[in-house]
Amino acid sequence: MSQLSSETFFSALPVFVEFEGVANSDNYRALPADWALATADIVDSTGAIEAGRYKAVNMAGASVISAILNALGNNDLPFVFGGDGAMVAVPPSGVEKARNALSDVQRWVEEELQLTLRAALVPVADVIAAGLSVRVARFQVNPEVSYAMFAGGGSSWAEARMKEGLFAVPPAQPGARPDLTGLSCRWNPIQSRHGEIVSIIAVPVGSENLAAFQALVTDIVALAAGEERDGHPVAAEGPQMGLSMAGLTAETNTAPKGKRFTHRLFIVAQYLLIVGLYRLGLTLGRFDPKLYRQDVARNTDFRKFDDGLKMTIDVDPERLRQIEARLEQAASAGICRFGLHRQDSALMTCIVPTPLSRDHMHFIDGAAGGYAMAASRLKKQIAATPLAAATP
Repeated sequence: MSQLSSETFFSALPVFVEFEGVANSDNYRALPADWALATADIVDSTGAIEAGRYKAVNMAGASVISAILNALGNNDLPFVFGGDGAMVAVPPSGVEKARNALSDVQRWVEEELQLTLRAALVPVADVIAAGLSVRVARFQVNPEVSYAMFAGGGSSWAEARMKEGLFAVPPAQPGARPDLTGLSCRWNPIQSRHGEIVSIIAVPVGSENLAAFQALVTDIVALAAGEERDGHPVAAEGPQMGLSMAGLTAETNTAPKGKRFTHRLFIVAQYLLIVGLYRLGLTLGRFDPKLYRQDVARNTDFRKFDDGLKMTIDVDPERLRQIEARLEQAASAGICRFGLHRQDSALMTCIVPTPLSRDHMHFIDGAAGGYAMAASRLKKQIAATPLAAATP
């Protein structure tokens, strides 16, 4: 693969537009060996969540994506948000910038959010040498926004090595700050409309069961599809207007210390302007607040595939019973291991380079621990069984 085609790998991928396509191996292509995986997560995120610090944990996870995209000046890269962490695949030309961004964001998370973020930069060549791959697909949620789906076991291998302390990227010097332009966390928690907000993680057991696991994914997606908007936690018209004080504080702290007061005033003024325009049914130049809210709903990543199925969905009790029964059946058959966490609302963390364009991205997680708590239960299930979960 030439240097040019390697650099443009993700933008050149064919897209699929129905989420069921995550179970189709034909939609995936191998990430070039000269790329690297920038991965990070919060140490003891479960403890932070139990202390009620959901917003801070999600903000830290999303800050990894924001810092790297801004450092590379490219919003069109493969990444995945995991609630208490994230992974971004970077081309060879961006490896050193990504390393510096990871260093800076670790320091910001420690000094501003009082959390510990560990990070690593794992060469894809090392993943391949370990006998795995990083296969990427491009799921398009609308013409302006698409999200990467990952398979092949490589991203999980990279995360495991990070937790072992390998390929580590050290924090930057005290006071260092990443560029977090566009990172925001303003929306109030999004209440369930149908019953419960459920965060689900399901991973395959053994490479010999991949076909059965793909069938499981298809079944779970089909069950969720029976709910309004496939179980999407956000209504079609968008989230309700509201300004979260915890989110306002977190977003204020993305600015340099000398500029935080004016940044806070700007956030509040922008929010009041949008609310005023919305209630009066007005637009401001190219900005239409009604369309913006609808785009927020369309652009959210409430379901994804990252070496396993991850979903945060809004479902009624009977549908949840059916989903859980299907997961239990697959677990009993040795096809999957899973973790599931219920809560009454969801949280949204956003990357909005400018509200005037429609390519803003929004990350959904459960408001009471979500993916982090589901992952904790998944680990307990794996530890309690003789089979070790392996990803495709």
